[in-house]
Amino acid sequence: MAGKIVVYTGNGKGKSSAALGKAIQYACRGKQVAMVQFLKGREEPDVTEFMKRLEPEIRIFRFERSDEAFDRTEGIVREEEKQNIRNGFNYARKVLDTGESDLLVMDEVLGLVDNRIITMDELKSLMERRGDTDVILTGILMDDKLCTFADEIYEISAVQFRNFTENASADPA
Repeated sequence: MAGKIVVYTGNGKGKSSAALGKAIQYACRGKQVAMVQFLKGREEPDVTEFMKRLEPEIRIFRFERSDEAFDRTEGIVREEEKQNIRNGFNYARKVLDTGESDLLVMDEVLGLVDNRIITMDELKSLMERRGDTDVILTGILMDDKLCTFADEIYEISAVQFRNFTENASADPA
């Protein structure tokens, strides 16, 4: 049975958190999880230290070396980061080929397509290698081609609470 592909997309906050929550659910059931994060730069030290405490059940990898998020890099640093990111993508391939994890989270991988670091065809080809491993993909923008191979797609968006509250408290009469 092929692993499930789930996508969290949209312009709202919480895609990575939703993926991490699912990873914790897997770990609670004794499953192994690998999470490869892209385009984020270095996290604050306290966040990094906390995330390390999730190991060995949830192993989190970043291949970028810059402290800055990818969209803030330029020139030679940006080109070097592209190669580092490709190394992360290749590591995800290794995780799927070896079947060493029950869940692979590729956090912000859709941004690699947006930034032309990988193609949607490369991502689809990688997903075809998943075997029994479940995969979660996150990112802001979603290419329509994802619909051809994803099992579930969740769009996360911000809600305008001010308007919601005003409408909810309006007198219906």
